[in-house]
Amino acid sequence: MDFEQIRETLKQIGLGHNESKIYLTLIKLGPSMAGKIAKEANIDRSACYDSLKALIKKGLVSYVIEANRRTFAAANPSRLKEYLKEKEALVDNVLDNLKSMYKNTEEKSQVNMFRGFKGLKTVFEDILEHAKGKENLVIDSEGQFREKMPFYAPHYIKGLEKNKINVRRLVRRSKENIIHPTKMTELRYFPGEISKTPITTNIYSDKIALILWTDVPEAVIIKNGAAAEAYRSYFEILWKSSRV
Repeated sequence: MDFEQIRETLKQIGLGHNESKIYLTLIKLGPSMAGKIAKEANIDRSACYDSLKALIKKGLVSYVIEANRRTFAAANPSRLKEYLKEKEALVDNVLDNLKSMYKNTEEKSQVNMFRGFKGLKTVFEDILEHAKGKENLVIDSEGQFREKMPFYAPHYIKGLEKNKINVRRLVRRSKENIIHPTKMTELRYFPGEISKTPITTNIYSDKIALILWTDVPEAVIIKNGAAAEAYRSYFEILWKSSRV
């Protein structure tokens, strides 16, 4: 992994553009004064000082004063994990209040749309949360999930097991459509010939999640108890007429 890739990762965990540059520069140089850091990182000196202050506050940089001059040093990289834990603890402190506030607005919002693979992760995490101890019914899944989200899929499958969510899946039988069910999954195939579809339907709790597996995937979650029950009845009819 090169310098730029590491810097992008540091930015993703919450370091600013200049902060990530300066932290990596200090890792490379060792203890240094601000002027040298600014020059090596190609950053304006005043911006360098601002970023050093921010990194000190985060516990990722320290300094010593020698002959009235400050020498800065990067903290051990293992400190990054502690930094993330501290951020997680801050979220935990406000999570209950945020959930309460969100619940009030969620009741008013019946339809939510999501785009891209990060958006889809939100959909799957919603299934793990709201189908806990229950069932998720899946229609027309053709293996797109494992194929297009290979790094997230194992996490989701573990979540199904941990939350005791049983899955019943109806899929199209074909030579190219090889489905590998998990131990939480019961699988059946549609009777007769069914056209290939890019859409997957998930029915869980009082929700329906429709996922469109295009190059940039999109999804819609419909929160409506009556609609979910109607889809559930439709699923049961298909399930009884399908083959193992």
